[in-house]
Amino acid sequence: YKLKKERWVAVEGLHTGQFVYCGAKAQLTVGNVMPLGKMPEGTVVSMCEEKASDRGRLARASGCNCMVVGHSDDGKKTRIRLPSGSRKTVPSTCRAVVGIAAGGGRMDKPVLKAGNNYHKYRVKRNCWPKVRGSAMNPVEHPHGGGNHQHVGHPTTIARVAVPGQKVGLIAARRTGILRGGKKK
Repeated sequence: YKLKKERWVAVEGLHTGQFVYCGAKAQLTVGNVMPLGKMPEGTVVSMCEEKASDRGRLARASGCNCMVVGHSDDGKKTRIRLPSGSRKTVPSTCRAVVGIAAGGGRMDKPVLKAGNNYHKYRVKRNCWPKVRGSAMNPVEHPHGGGNHQHVGHPTTIARVAVPGQKVGLIAARRTGILRGGKKK
């Protein structure tokens, strides 16, 4: 008998030492993992799989969740609503954790000062602070140079542009502000 440790995204409402059960016969309680086909419609899940047994791809960020919208008649496919609001059809054998991913409301607190951002990105990856391209020299960036800080040409760039030239709005279908709301 070997103790196999597994790490995965916690859902809201779990506590230390709680038993969670995985499998088709698991109960529908928060923290349990079961196939989407065994869940009733309207179940809120997170860390949902796209393909069977890919270990969870969808709704993994803090506070995200999917909802089981419906099942096909033959029971092979399940429709889920993603955090973006779009619907997706996935196989019913895909597993998911019951409940909302923990850590919701993370973006509600204002950052307030640059030092907080510094520590936030220090533990993630080196992508902060970001220098604007127009503030650079022409050797360093396509937007650099000029007697004033201006780009000097349209910022949309083709999909087939070579690396190093591909900065700005890559293969943009349209630019500018979005006029009009979404059609219901």
